Amino acid sequence: MKSFKQSNGLLLIGGGGHCRAVLDILKMLSLNVDGIVDNNTALHNVLGIPIVGTDKDIINLRKKYEAALVTVGQIKNSDTRQAIYQLLINSNYIIPTIISPIAHISHYVSINSGTVIMHMALINSNVSIGKNCIINTKSLVEHDVVIGDHCHISTGAILNGGVRIGDSTFIGSGAIVREGISIGKKCIIGMGSIIKHDIPDESIIIGYQ
Repeated sequence: MKSFKQSNGLLLIGGGGHCRAVLDILKMLSLNVDGIVDNNTALHNVLGIPIVGTDKDIINLRKKYEAALVTVGQIKNSDTRQAIYQLLINSNYIIPTIISPIAHISHYVSINSGTVIMHMALINSNVSIGKNCIINTKSLVEHDVVIGDHCHISTGAILNGGVRIGDSTFIGSGAIVREGISIGKKCIIGMGSIIKHDIPDESIIIGYQ
């Protein structure tokens, strides 16, 4: 896990609610955001940060901005976040890992590029988190959990020890996953669900499983 220091320009891609939450973290970290990309042409700024283009401008904006972060949210699927992340990679942006100063992260954790750890998340020892993930407010990721790329672990979710989460999976607010459970790729686990059995790829689970 590499710490991010202010570069020659930080760009956020996506100006909605998730962007506003990330801006609060960046403010606490004393990291300046120089511009935001959003496809809503009626939007001129987000919390005072100027809109500098739309998605079609991302490649050309690399001439001005060195680093960029995906700040589009993720609920139904991760397709948009994945596509933007890959475009940033292809355009040679630096993609930082951002961790709230009021999250608790074990010293023995691996967190990959583009992942954001939100306020008051707790991540315990020997956890591995993939690229371009959202680990949201007050979520609990216990020891020995493995989370794939492009996942969203939503507010207040609990992943107990040894859980495996496949790429591009969404875990809803307040969901609880029993220790040792494997959840496949591209799954949606609904808000408040309780998961006690392994879940295959591309499943949609609401409630008790």
